[in-house]
Amino acid sequence: MTASFVDRFLSNLEAHRERAFVVEVHHERMAPTRGALLRAMIEDARESLRVRGVKAGDRVVLVAPNSARWVAMDLAILAEGATVVPLYARQAPAEIADMVRDADSSLVIVGEAGLDVALAAAGVAPRVMLDAMFEGRRMDPRPAARLEPDHVVTIIYTSGSSGEPKGVMTSRANVEHMLPVLDTKLRELSGVAGGNDRVFHYLPFCFAGSRMVLWACLYRANGLHLSMKLDELVRELAAATPEYFLNVPALLDRVRVGVEKKLAERAVPIRTLYARAIEADARERAGTWGKRDRALLALAERTLFPRIREQIGPALKGLICGSAPLSIETQAWFERIGLPIYQVYGLTETTAIVTVDRKDAAKIGRVGHAVPGCELRIGEGGELQVKGPNVFPGYFRREEATRAAFTSDGWFRTGDQGELDARGNLRIIGRIKNVLVPSSGHNVAPEPLEQLVRDGVAGVDQVVVVGHGRPFLSAIVSGTVQPSLIGEQLDEVNERLPHYRRIRRWIVAREPFTPENGLLTANQKLRRTEIERRYAKEIAALYETPAMEAGRA
Repeated sequence: MTASFVDRFLSNLEAHRERAFVVEVHHERMAPTRGALLRAMIEDARESLRVRGVKAGDRVVLVAPNSARWVAMDLAILAEGATVVPLYARQAPAEIADMVRDADSSLVIVGEAGLDVALAAAGVAPRVMLDAMFEGRRMDPRPAARLEPDHVVTIIYTSGSSGEPKGVMTSRANVEHMLPVLDTKLRELSGVAGGNDRVFHYLPFCFAGSRMVLWACLYRANGLHLSMKLDELVRELAAATPEYFLNVPALLDRVRVGVEKKLAERAVPIRTLYARAIEADARERAGTWGKRDRALLALAERTLFPRIREQIGPALKGLICGSAPLSIETQAWFERIGLPIYQVYGLTETTAIVTVDRKDAAKIGRVGHAVPGCELRIGEGGELQVKGPNVFPGYFRREEATRAAFTSDGWFRTGDQGELDARGNLRIIGRIKNVLVPSSGHNVAPEPLEQLVRDGVAGVDQVVVVGHGRPFLSAIVSGTVQPSLIGEQLDEVNERLPHYRRIRRWIVAREPFTPENGLLTANQKLRRTEIERRYAKEIAALYETPAMEAGRA
């Protein structure tokens, strides 16, 4: 049997013993874990797993924040031939306990004492603290367990945005198809073969995309800088000076808004140049720009945009974005200031990736072309369907759900509405199951509308459009909004929309939607069903009175 990707990871650590493979960023201080130390930590953890009776084929839950020890524990479980079940540490303990029971795990490794207490109260056992796994007797480096191509290396629980979360099984073969693909894509982005790229990461490793970033770095013998405190992200980014990193759209939206707020406080000439340059950029994209616009943009590109780029990240070559829809406005803004965004589309069930932007062919509003070996087609109802070696073997102990996830001829059903252009560049319209059908009979995808509201109503952070089976659409919004201004600003949004897509009424949410209050999934997706249930009385009240423009706070 050929060596597995785990063997390659361990070999890279041995071959580059002095290379900093994991660098924890604590404010401005860097805490590197070099190859030799990470390799030794893996052997410590492997011995602890054996002492606790973990065997090849067992499932081991790892629920902890990102750290060098998380990485070492992940690799130790893999090297022992067990299956890693990574869970999100910020989810409600009851939800974590349900997933632990569903996974039928032999051991639960916990990173935080408070969560350990909560899981104990929920009856989760056996448990052990992550730190305790590195107290074992250090052994000489050993080869990894032999893994068959169909061996399940990890089970990642889906977000559960509607219905119960399901454990997505990922095989050795899935991973080993995707790692060379990622290596090629990262080489294309950075221009080098790995080893010296400065990569920053802040998203939890329990998500499929984050895990593939980590594993791609290990595959390429490249270091990874880890955020250790999200509320210090700006300071950490400045200290790490990365060349690229994976993002979710919410962060990029906040960066753009933050820059624009700072510019609004600058002197009049700077504010004026920025506003006119952005207007000129919009005219250029519409094909209506003239000589004055060219001159304005040339001036901004010489004087203003480089300073904005320097503030965001002086060494950045580009940004990678996935997980959720990215607004056209935000992508265009970053491109204009000289920081291209390369979009990635995928699901946990597709080993995180289906399409990636090509560096020379990225198109605003689209999410790229299929990765090598992956086929795409548009099925019934506009559903994007996928086939290839990156597609998962099934959901853990859920045969019926697995069958339902595939068409009769073997294509995976993504549940997303997609559109392919003549060159195979994909656009995601929205989730099929999220489509609203008001009493007018029109099909309305809520996601594009929600983005328009976020862009058009000041202070809105989160939006959920509702109105299925109702006479018109309404919205639930959260953020620092001023209720007295919502109607006026929504009128401006609605002017661009046909009558059946206009938002007539609104509710200002009592609190932000978060994983802790059960209104967001672990990877920051809206739990629409739960949000509508939580605000059922308020939604019903919106449709009780004839006053079409009344909102509610």
